[in-house]
Amino acid sequence: MPELPETETIARDLQRALAGSSITGITVTHADVLRETTPAKLRRALVGATIERCWRRAKLVVLDLSTGSRLVVQPRFTGALLIDAGALPERERAYSTLALRLADGRTLHYRDIRRLGTVTLMSPERWTRHSATLGVEPLDPAFTIAHLSGALRGSSQAVKKLVMDQRRLAGIGNIYANEALWRAGIDPSRAGRSIRADEIARLHDAILSVLRESIDARGTSFRDYRDASGERGSFAALLDVYGRGGEACHRCGGRLVATDAIDGRTTVLCPRCQR
Repeated sequence: MPELPETETIARDLQRALAGSSITGITVTHADVLRETTPAKLRRALVGATIERCWRRAKLVVLDLSTGSRLVVQPRFTGALLIDAGALPERERAYSTLALRLADGRTLHYRDIRRLGTVTLMSPERWTRHSATLGVEPLDPAFTIAHLSGALRGSSQAVKKLVMDQRRLAGIGNIYANEALWRAGIDPSRAGRSIRADEIARLHDAILSVLRESIDARGTSFRDYRDASGERGSFAALLDVYGRGGEACHRCGGRLVATDAIDGRTTVLCPRCQR
């Protein structure tokens, strides 16, 4: 599933390429990805509008429209927003669920192979309510060591689960929770309330470093994630634990262990390094 680095990469690409572009038409081929709207309503809302800004909130890609509405895309497992200037491979077009035609002749496709992602048209008020349910952004100044401490303090839940809780901290999913906890040397199964002040500081630094490094590498691609040009991210080659169960730890050489016991998602850790 695209997490913060992947959706940030897509949003930055779209901002550079699409800000100021006018929408002249829309084709919906699979309406099951739509939420809180219909193809007809979406067509009325979008045709003639200008894309003013493209940005990210949590794991969402947000398109601000000149009408005041926002088109909010949650790519989930196999979704991608792809700019087609005539050279997009046919295999990508084949999975297009909706396409926005732009005045300059380009098309913006929302491609979703398994159609598990969503596209929602939100009014400013609806967006405000939705955004209020999400936690602080890790790349914002508001994400301090003290804030992270508050998110963990008093909870008996596993620290990995807390880090991935979108109400506490927005944008971090399974890949980067695994990586940050390994960098910080913390066992993902430990209760949040057991994490010491020095460990919280290390975890804070680890979260920031792994997210920033992945953004620089344009995200992590295993199967379906692509940036707005259809290119793969390169951070998979730099992962220390995620997807490496049974292999050697890059820090101590011990064997990495993979388990589904913590939160139902695959967790990979080093029993020697993470305590």
